[in-house]
Amino acid sequence: MSGLTAGGNGGAKTDHAAYIDPASVRAARSAIPGDRMVRALAETFGALSDPTRVRIITALAEQELCVFDLARLLGLTGSAVSHQLRLLRGQRLVKYRKEGKIAYYSLDDDHIRNLMEECIKHVSVG
Repeated sequence: MSGLTAGGNGGAKTDHAAYIDPASVRAARSAIPGDRMVRALAETFGALSDPTRVRIITALAEQELCVFDLARLLGLTGSAVSHQLRLLRGQRLVKYRKEGKIAYYSLDDDHIRNLMEECIKHVSVG
């Protein structure tokens, strides 16, 4: 491995590390988001890693729904759905509006719908 580092320092990583394709590495490095963005992206994908939350997101991609209807649709309790919606709201994946005592949930914006559509396409291929 020491053949990939410059300066003859016995393989220790330095800022002057040599690469097989330095231009490609520079381009890749500039594409990597900052730490705050990386954490936010990881949290967003983490929120989408639960099958129940995926079902909720896909249902809301089609239609705004209240907790009661979501619970009946998914065969879950209202409290279980509310818990998942709270997590999704925390990640700004869903939003709600109140009509009297009933809260209606929808996707926070079209980016979430687009993300899910792209993920479905990705999983469907192959």
